[in-house]
Formats: sequence, structure tokens, C-alpha cells
Amino acid sequence: MRLGVVIPCFNEEEVLTETKNRLERLLGEMIEEKEVSEDSFICFVDDGSRDKTWELIEEFAKESKIFRGIKLSRNFGHQNALIAGLMQLKDEADALISMDADLQDDILVVKEFVKKYKEGYDIVYGVREDRSRDTKFKRWTAELFYKFQAFMGIESISNHADYRLLSRRALDALAKFKEVNLFIRGVVPLIGFKSCSVYYSRGERFAGESKYPLKKMLFFALDGIASFSIVPLRIITVIGFFIFLFSLMVIIWIFFEKYIFGSTIQGWSSIMVSIYLMGGIQLMSLGIIGEYIGRIFQQSKNRPRYIIDKEIK
Repeated sequence: MRLGVVIPCFNEEEVLTETKNRLERLLGEMIEEKEVSEDSFICFVDDGSRDKTWELIEEFAKESKIFRGIKLSRNFGHQNALIAGLMQLKDEADALISMDADLQDDILVVKEFVKKYKEGYDIVYGVREDRSRDTKFKRWTAELFYKFQAFMGIESISNHADYRLLSRRALDALAKFKEVNLFIRGVVPLIGFKSCSVYYSRGERFAGESKYPLKKMLFFALDGIASFSIVPLRIITVIGFFIFLFSLMVIIWIFFEKYIFGSTIQGWSSIMVSIYLMGGIQLMSLGIIGEYIGRIFQQSKNRPRYIIDKEIK
């Protein structure tokens, strides 16, 4: 079995040498034990880093034939960097494993991935056993995110990021998804081939800073929802329907008050509340609709998801 490991990198200068050393030892052991073939490899995908990430990748490739490198022409984002590596290498390995460069994911799980692949699984998910190392806020937001995704009808694997194995057959199927705003965690379950999960404990980041602060995580969650669900549009329809019913009841109430009971309608407060309420709902609705229209606009231009500047084999 020829195995490839794909690692997207963005400003990972501080951690990359340690990542390279650990993975080199692991892959060397697996080759010696004949778990994978001698032509297995590790490929770092530089997503437009501004530090010495690419220079380090070039040095790694000179030191050993195990290492490869792909340099994107600019920063396209983590998901696009990941898909770039997977698509460029899908025909050069029996299976590809994707992971982050920060060493938080237990790399020893790679052996379990390979074992499951040999048992006939096309997709193997790396799933965190617990989130005890995370802050309370991060645990709460992560749990809320997965519940919200389920509510929106999005099929995903809880506590799974982008640590997974994909067989060549699964990679060929993944290549058929042409979305510009690609949410890989949501796409992979749609492939439908035989899959399983491997559980592990996530460690602390070895060095450097997280590339997913709260703001990026919120936009990432928005990408996932807008890419896979039209539930927000349906919610707008339901809200509009109930406001319409409420408005009919108010009209009937005003009619009875004025023409049957002869009361004078004071009305200023209720009118102002109604204006602000309706105005807020309309703006929110336009924003949600605009988000979907914007994605249609981006998709219609058919721009490339990534552009490769250099490649080392």
C-alpha cells in the first residue's frame, strides 16, 4: 500500500521541523514493518505563508525523498489548501491522510487509519474522544455548532476536523464536487462509501498560534451552513407567514376597537415597535438571502479554488 500524508501549512515555521521529524520517524517505522510501501510520502502544502515555511519544506525535500512540497501562489485558505494537496496527489497513492501541522492530532493514529483501510474502509475519520483540554467557552460553542448543524439538516461527524484517511476511490468521488466554497467536513460524508471512526485524544499545540481564532471559526461555520442547507431561507418564510397572521389579527382588533367600540387608538408606541421589528426582520432576511445570492455569484464565475506556484516531487 502506497500512503500519502497531506499537511496544509500557513506560517508554521515554529512547529514544522518538529512535525517533519515525528512524521519521518513514524513513516520510517511503518515502512520497516511493511505496513506501507517504500514509495510512501509526506507532502506539505504551503498556503501563501509569509514566514520561512516554504524554505523549510524545500530543505526537507532535499534531505529525504519522503518529503514533497506544494506552494500555492497566495493564501487561499485552509480548505482550499487541503483540497489542492488531495487533488494533486490523489492518483499517486492508494490512500491519502490529511492532518494539520500543529501536532495536536495524535500521529500514532495513522497506523490505525491504515489498518482500517486494509479492512476495506474507504473513509476513516479521526474523532476526538473528549474536549477536556478546551476552555469551557470552546467546548460550549463546539457543542452548539454540531447541534445547530444537525438542526439545519447537515450531515457531519461530531468532534471531527480534517484528520482523516481517504482511499483513491473516495478521492475520485471528492473530485466531482465543484463548489467554490468547499466545506470538506460536510462533503466527505456525502460520498457514501464504507466508513468508520478512530478515536484519539488531542494534545496541546506544540508551538506557534492557532490559525483558527473565534472570528475565523464563525465564518467557517457560516460556510458550512450556507453550503449545505436552505433551512435559513425556510425560516424566513415561516417567520414571514406568522407575521402575516399576526398582522391580520391586529387589523381585526383595530377594526373592532374603532368601528364597534368607538375607542380612539393611541397607537404611537405600537407603531414604532412594529416599524423597528419589521425593519429588523427585513434586514436580517435580506442578509440571509444575500449570502446565498453571493455564493451563486461566486460559483457562476467559475474561478479556480487554488493556483499552484511551485511543486516539489
